[in-house]
Amino acid sequence: MHLRWAGWQRQKRRMLKLFGALVIIGLALACITSWVLDSYDTAWHPKRSVHRPDGDETKGNSPPFPGGELNNIFWFIQVSDIHISRFHDPRRIPDFERFCTDTIDVIKPALVLATGDLTDAKTESKVGSLQHEVEWQAYHNILKRSRVMERTRWIDIRGNHDAFNIISLDSINNYYRKYSANQKVGSFHYVHKTPFGNYSFVCVDATLTPGPKRPYNFFGILNQTQMDLLDTFRAESLRSNQSIWFGHYTTSTVVSPFPGVREMMRSAVAYLCGHLHTLGGLMPVLHSRHFQGTLELELGDWMDNRRYRVLAFDHDLLSFSDLRFEQWPAVLITNPKDAQYLHPGVEPLGRIRRSTHIRILAFSEAPITAVHVSVDGEPLGKGVYAGGPLYVLLWDPSLFLTGLHTIRVKVEDSAGRSTVREQHFTLEDNLTPSFGFVQSFILLTDHYILGRVAFIFIMLLNVGVLLAFRFMRVPSGRGLTSQACMSLHLVSKLDTFYYSLLLFNLCTALGPWFIGELIDGHSGVCFAFGVFIDGHFLEGSLTYVVGVVQLLFFNMPLTFYLCWSLHHRSRGITFRSHFLRLGCRWRTLAVHLFMLLLLTWQAHSCYFLLETYGPMAFFLSPVRTWALGLSVLLVYHAWTGPAPLLRDNSKSVSPS
Repeated sequence: MHLRWAGWQRQKRRMLKLFGALVIIGLALACITSWVLDSYDTAWHPKRSVHRPDGDETKGNSPPFPGGELNNIFWFIQVSDIHISRFHDPRRIPDFERFCTDTIDVIKPALVLATGDLTDAKTESKVGSLQHEVEWQAYHNILKRSRVMERTRWIDIRGNHDAFNIISLDSINNYYRKYSANQKVGSFHYVHKTPFGNYSFVCVDATLTPGPKRPYNFFGILNQTQMDLLDTFRAESLRSNQSIWFGHYTTSTVVSPFPGVREMMRSAVAYLCGHLHTLGGLMPVLHSRHFQGTLELELGDWMDNRRYRVLAFDHDLLSFSDLRFEQWPAVLITNPKDAQYLHPGVEPLGRIRRSTHIRILAFSEAPITAVHVSVDGEPLGKGVYAGGPLYVLLWDPSLFLTGLHTIRVKVEDSAGRSTVREQHFTLEDNLTPSFGFVQSFILLTDHYILGRVAFIFIMLLNVGVLLAFRFMRVPSGRGLTSQACMSLHLVSKLDTFYYSLLLFNLCTALGPWFIGELIDGHSGVCFAFGVFIDGHFLEGSLTYVVGVVQLLFFNMPLTFYLCWSLHHRSRGITFRSHFLRLGCRWRTLAVHLFMLLLLTWQAHSCYFLLETYGPMAFFLSPVRTWALGLSVLLVYHAWTGPAPLLRDNSKSVSPS
């Protein structure tokens, strides 16, 4: 009886400890979750705002106010990731030419921002990367034949594809300097002047110099000199009515020194970019708001989705609409502005409350026949033509001073086409809807830092397990946990496997991954922490992400497979005999097929290395080609070498 009571007490203490551990873990997870959600909370917070000088605080209450005339407004276009290609999608070039002729002629923008990846610069297999002059000539000929530069200001900048395989800005392969409209390399500040004020457009050029072949220029880099130049542009832009920053890379894919590129653009109303191509259709809308208040608006690609964006400054309030090529009519509501995209820190939002008219830009190849407007489901009437593409409708903002409201506009043209656009608006000062968590995570996370932390953590875990079991005593027991520990002891205490895996992991962490032609005619060395090319060093970014994939999908599974194999061998089971065991045949086959799949993936990585960086990289790659050979030898030795013998309660394992 006493023994039963003592056993119950021990069980009770264990349950209390388990409960306490679960409570602590739960509280820790709750704190982490709260911190993450707060970090990506993109609703408007006045304390985070970048306030202008005191004289600008009342700007929203001073005229001019949006009215019924075509004044204090101009509009412009953004297009991104055009990817003119000599090999793929034969419709891409003629469609883009029609865009430059017909679409630009209909919309008549004050300027066009082409935010990078003007050409595709890939080989026919899509694996290698190379600057093709014919692609640049095709792009240049479109601009000349369409005469688009005579009708608008065309500002085109480089993307990562436009910098593939270019050793320097003076390289003969840098066709951007020869065939682009802008031909300016590096960041710059363009001021658009109008009768009602000046508007700053600041280009953030984070493309790499030198520019390696793909994929190691997926992230852009800004050094301290470039950041100082951008800070100069920021100071200059404060004299303008409003400022727009634009570039190819999202801020989440730009490596920059403290305080970071987002802090540098804190006085801008928005940052316009491309690069992510809607993530293969998974994220058709990628918009968010920086901690400082600046909007980040990634635009879907022209390459596959034929996307472009129309933006307008109407009485210094920025509005935009993401559109598809040849879908008419195109509609943009400029007053009242969409509530989700308000920037109270820099926009004169009080002008919406003092406005007299709803204002709508409507574009179409055919004449506009009707513009129907309703608010919160109640029809307000038809818009009246006010000149150019502007339609206006008298309204009383005092009826909508509180809460969130919905404006719906239906535009019809003489060709029988119609477009409906809805958006929320608010006249309250601090009511701004937040963006989705996934959108904000993609755009606001410094992914190179996340990749670096994940890589270091997984590497320490992988190496730490090997080192720990190397010096731990061999356990006794028959439970599942004991058996798993036993298999790790086998790998760690057999010198052939221990030193091979340790060297392989240390090479992944510290040693060169490969040596090869990162740029044609120029050799380089790739490490996890960065890339050396012809005397230049490019800080690690995508390398950490590739390293995480390498660890998770090859290094660690290889270790586990060897543990499993050696554990079977220690029990006297051979490669052939364990297929004959009843009840285990299919499970055994699944494990072997999984390892075969991983070896195939590693072999494909070697092929990618060969196609991308050439034979030198293929043969001088410890982490790819050599590792593939090493893993095959280790697997072969595990099943054909001497069966390991376990010595319970000792520190050693020896082959029989």
